[in-house]
Amino acid sequence: MMSAAVILLIIGCVAHFYGSKLMQRICLSFSTNSFIKKGAVVACTLFISSYSFAQTLTLDDAVNIALKNSLDIQLAKNNVTVNDINNFIGIAGGLPVVSGTATDAEQLSNINQKYADADRNVQKRGVATNNLSGNVQASYLLFNGMRVVTTKKRLNELLNQSKEQLNSQVQNIIASVMTAYYDVIRQQNYIKTIDQSLIVSQQKLDIVKTQQAVGMANNADLFQAQVDYNTLIQSHQSQQLAIDQSKTELLRLLTLRADSVITISDTILVDHSLVLGTILDNLPNNPDLRAAEDQVRINQFIVKETAAQRYPSLRLNGGYSFVYNSSAAGDTRLNNSYGPTIGVGVGVPIYNGSIFKRQQKIAEVNVNSAELSKDIIVRDYSANIIKTYQAYTTTLKQLETQRKNYELSKQLVDLILQKFQLHQATIIDVRTAQQSFELAGYSLINLSFSAKSSEIELKRVSSQLKP
Repeated sequence: MMSAAVILLIIGCVAHFYGSKLMQRICLSFSTNSFIKKGAVVACTLFISSYSFAQTLTLDDAVNIALKNSLDIQLAKNNVTVNDINNFIGIAGGLPVVSGTATDAEQLSNINQKYADADRNVQKRGVATNNLSGNVQASYLLFNGMRVVTTKKRLNELLNQSKEQLNSQVQNIIASVMTAYYDVIRQQNYIKTIDQSLIVSQQKLDIVKTQQAVGMANNADLFQAQVDYNTLIQSHQSQQLAIDQSKTELLRLLTLRADSVITISDTILVDHSLVLGTILDNLPNNPDLRAAEDQVRINQFIVKETAAQRYPSLRLNGGYSFVYNSSAAGDTRLNNSYGPTIGVGVGVPIYNGSIFKRQQKIAEVNVNSAELSKDIIVRDYSANIIKTYQAYTTTLKQLETQRKNYELSKQLVDLILQKFQLHQATIIDVRTAQQSFELAGYSLINLSFSAKSSEIELKRVSSQLKP
């Protein structure tokens, strides 16, 4: 008698590979047998419940979840926030600087004062004195070679650059999620092809058994049919592993738990309307290229900031001071002064070992490097667009032919199977037709995925991917 544990193991495997509906039928059929224990029935119910609560995921859902949960996007947003906070006229040095100080000192002093008039000599010990002072100073930069204005412009460009980098990260995340999503569909289509071939193998096995029963087939055909069937079962199991792993990769991109249960029911539909000229015209909108252009302007502002250090600086200074000194003895018992101050300060850099001049030359070299980096991006992206578009158009042409091949391969399998049943074809002929059908199915799926991947990449580079 088969134990309940073995029955559960078989049910679990079947449910894993064929889905919860088939499992329900298995559980119902087994529940009529007396050797199924109550625990087995409960376990079937738990299996069915776990599959019934699997979340159906659409492409829009996947993209929205990824944009919401992406840690990379959160880091890019933090960079935007930092640059937004830093983009302030005070950071550039365009606001007054105000500072205040205050001191209060108490001390005991020994006084010994002698004057021309001997009667006025003062000699005391432990005299208490108090020194109180305070002042407020303000300084406002009037001119420093336009360095403040240039620095503020550079800070603004840094903010714009971080926004472009955020847009680039968003485009990359969308492209990665879409590619991973369609990869799951590709893997699932693989297993559908295997399932169809399994049906053929089962029919082939049934035909051999029937022929053997009437003496028209030998054990060699039976063994070969059984081996072919078992091999497809193993392929089915391996492909299910590939599906599970592709789903895990998708969950990683969505920043969800890797053991979450999701189902995807979708097809790969390729956009046939992409035009090379339009994509190349949209290349200037690519956020990576725009960020590179921002870097050129940032370096140009650094050149101006560095050059401004060689100009004189003019500052307006003002303040208010208060001084109070008191003593219990001595010639001066009280000294109290207070009042405002105002003035202008000029700083002229005369010589510092040519440091500023060399810094300016380095900044100019950095401008040239930024321009070269931008040109490299344009060169590489343009070449990538052309190569991807070539693959895109070629794959679309191959798809039309491969669809016809796939239909022909299905018809061929049906024809050979009929001839095999009539003993007009060998079991090798059937297996060869099956292999042709499987290869045609795999090729059709791969071409569809390749065309879709090229479409996604072309839209990413031209900033046409939308969340």
